[in-house]
Amino acid sequence: MPTLKKTSAELVADARVRIEEIETPDLIARRNDPDVVIVDIRDIRERQRSGYIPGSFHAPRGMIEFWVDPDSPYFKDIFGEDKTFVFHCASGWRSALTVATLQDMGFPAAHLKEGFSTWEKHGGPVEKPEPKT
Repeated sequence: MPTLKKTSAELVADARVRIEEIETPDLIARRNDPDVVIVDIRDIRERQRSGYIPGSFHAPRGMIEFWVDPDSPYFKDIFGEDKTFVFHCASGWRSALTVATLQDMGFPAAHLKEGFSTWEKHGGPVEKPEPKT
């Protein structure tokens, strides 16, 4: 097995030092702000299993860099809007890495520090997908 120069935990810690982290109660308070877009980067199966923040935009982590880049053939118009973008995953690790990468690209963004894992505990609404028949 190769020796890693950095562990995944170190990458996350490095990212968290240089990005904006939003606490769960603060994002819950801003969830209806029309200038805030909550972006869920979790896998579609996670959204189906755990539910999702109502009104959140789903953008799989593997496509983020392409979806925010106006020169990419995969660009999504929502990322061209003058809004505050707050990304989240389940626990805040993937979203920290994502926001650090987006910041490197020049795309302003923040992330939900503890991820979706604390959303319901703090009273945040959750929408459940329709069960498959």
